[in-house]
Amino acid sequence: MKKKNYIIHFPLLFCLLFFMIISILSIFSAGDYLSPSLGKLYLKQIFWYSLGFILLFCIIKIGNKRIKKWTWILYLIGNALLLLLLFIAKPINNSKCWFIIPGIGSFQPSEFMKIFLILIVSKIVSDEIKEKKKFTWKQETLLIGKVFFLFLLPTILTFLEPDTGVILLYFIICLSILFISPIRKRWFLISGGIVLCSIILFLYFYFEQQKAFVNLLGTDLFYRIDRLLDWKNGTGLQLENSLTAIGSSGLYGHGFHQTPLYFPEAGTDFIFSVFSSNFGLFGSYILLATLLFFDFTLLEIAKNTQSFIDRAIIVGGTSMLIYQQFQNISMTLGVLPITGITLPFISYGGSSLLSYMILLGIFFNIHNDTKRKRNT
Repeated sequence: MKKKNYIIHFPLLFCLLFFMIISILSIFSAGDYLSPSLGKLYLKQIFWYSLGFILLFCIIKIGNKRIKKWTWILYLIGNALLLLLLFIAKPINNSKCWFIIPGIGSFQPSEFMKIFLILIVSKIVSDEIKEKKKFTWKQETLLIGKVFFLFLLPTILTFLEPDTGVILLYFIICLSILFISPIRKRWFLISGGIVLCSIILFLYFYFEQQKAFVNLLGTDLFYRIDRLLDWKNGTGLQLENSLTAIGSSGLYGHGFHQTPLYFPEAGTDFIFSVFSSNFGLFGSYILLATLLFFDFTLLEIAKNTQSFIDRAIIVGGTSMLIYQQFQNISMTLGVLPITGITLPFISYGGSSLLSYMILLGIFFNIHNDTKRKRNT
């Protein structure tokens, strides 16, 4: 049996090591403002990164061929875990998003569900493309219906937790994969029109028929929408301190471990504010440039592969990462509302980091497979 030669993508590996250093330094710097019950969070992040690298190399060793065979099983396991959360998980901040594992920490199934959704939607669309050289309207409708069903099941379960930020990521994953498929682009105009009309109707009831809105959808959703729409008029401590810390950091920042103000979510949602306040405009530009290089490198891998399923996996995963980067950084600057979406590879989080490492391992495998095919 011929032994596989593993081709390390050193630019991606360099970016990953850089993100690890930035993450650990920023979380350490945020430590003064974290709850004592969290312990030394930077040590936990070192543990998660160490475990993540082991998981990444295990994924490379396993190979994508086996992973693709498990796609349906992984998707069903992901939904089963989301369902189980609703019955046995303990509420944290009024949400049932995590399983608590004694001695280790929390486990968030929705983070892994994002990866499983990328795999299953890519497989379904790819299988349809193999069967049909040209799509009719009926076939396109059936394909969109299949993808919508795959999207709907975890969306309902995640909404009930509730974790609305992740639902938007599910939507972006499915939309980006469908966008690169052969279906006609007029579907996106039709979908855009439906979404726009739905938003207008939703906002009409929210602003003009508030009693009916509350009776139909409940007070919890009303207050969540109210907080989302009114973020610019709010006087939230997080946003005010974030803008002050970033704005006062100057070219080179206040210095490492010199975060001047308190952030309630310093190690997660507002990690960019901590980093920017420490290292200033110059450090922020370096981080942003590395993120852009990382994203474009992934898209370059997608461009070079001849396999649609591999291209769809990378496009779906990269679209998700780009949105998270844009949303997280924008909300720390007051450009977008605060939604609780973290900065990939930088913010603290065991489940999110491990899920990204799994995804990156799959990306490495796609790069390896493409290189091998070119060399044979």
